[in-house]
Amino acid sequence: MNVFGMTVPAGFELATSIAIIIVKIAVIVAVTMLHVLYATYFERKVIGHMQVRLGPMRVGYHGILQPFADGIKLFFKEDVVPAEADKTVFKIAPIIPVFATLSAVAVIPFFDGFVIANINVGLLYLFAMSSLAAYGVIMAGWASNSKYSFLGGLRSSAQVISYEVPMGLSLVGVMLLSGSLNLTEIVKAQQQYWFGMYLIPQFLGYFVFMVSAFAETNRTPFDLPEAESELVAGYFVEYSGMRFAFYYAAEYIGMIVMSCVAVICFWGGWTLPPVLVDAVPALAAVPGIVWFLAKVYFHVFLYYWVRATVPRYRYDQLMSLGWKVLLPLALANIVVTSVVKFFAGS
Repeated sequence: MNVFGMTVPAGFELATSIAIIIVKIAVIVAVTMLHVLYATYFERKVIGHMQVRLGPMRVGYHGILQPFADGIKLFFKEDVVPAEADKTVFKIAPIIPVFATLSAVAVIPFFDGFVIANINVGLLYLFAMSSLAAYGVIMAGWASNSKYSFLGGLRSSAQVISYEVPMGLSLVGVMLLSGSLNLTEIVKAQQQYWFGMYLIPQFLGYFVFMVSAFAETNRTPFDLPEAESELVAGYFVEYSGMRFAFYYAAEYIGMIVMSCVAVICFWGGWTLPPVLVDAVPALAAVPGIVWFLAKVYFHVFLYYWVRATVPRYRYDQLMSLGWKVLLPLALANIVVTSVVKFFAGS
């Protein structure tokens, strides 16, 4: 490598590349965890106002420091391990969902050129990581040696298997239109349309994806694995302290990751529709990360909105929705997209 007329050894170039990747990882992980902290805060505030309450108010101005108070409390809380539990599996289980969901962030492009790993199979990698996170839930349900935990783990395994299928199929239409599994290429492919996003031609796929995302992250109305009314807290009922916090963090990281995938695959990522930019040229001066985060925040807000307004499904309704409604809709979307693309291309 030649820098300022001087030849730089290849080893130095490799070290520089590694250092840049490490800095990117540190920045993205730190920003993601900060978002997790305040996702919990804003959820409590948003749902509070929807229910004519104030939400957290005591720690800091309008409770703005409440996430840090909660984190300190959980850090110093006693870590209780049940006497009859499989202690090794019990201790390892909470770590798996956190690392799996954080690893998924590695392939997400937040704006053009800013991604840790710009791999050509980004979507497949995301599916692999979301599947891996479910193992931590199943392991916790089995290792706790509790009926509530075991039922929560069984529910989670069945739920993840059922909803991964329509979720994967819902993105096949995006793959057909973009011709790529690379997330950056998917965003750029959407710019060839005047509306600048796949939300319009893939509205059915978007609907299936979002419903499946709620189920994959165990969020209301599909929070059956941790249903308080019958399972107390489900798979993590025996956990306390930081191990409980790991599960809590993994759920919110999963929400953010799913929101990012929805934005990238259906909402044009960090870009705006070309017709909108042509109409208001000043919008082009706004950094892409601003538009990306605004779209992600809208999807995270959608999680809060649904939790505050939609009641929990029964388990038979949950399974019926996945196999009898979402799966046929996803398959229909693939057929229609394939036919339209074939005749449009020819």
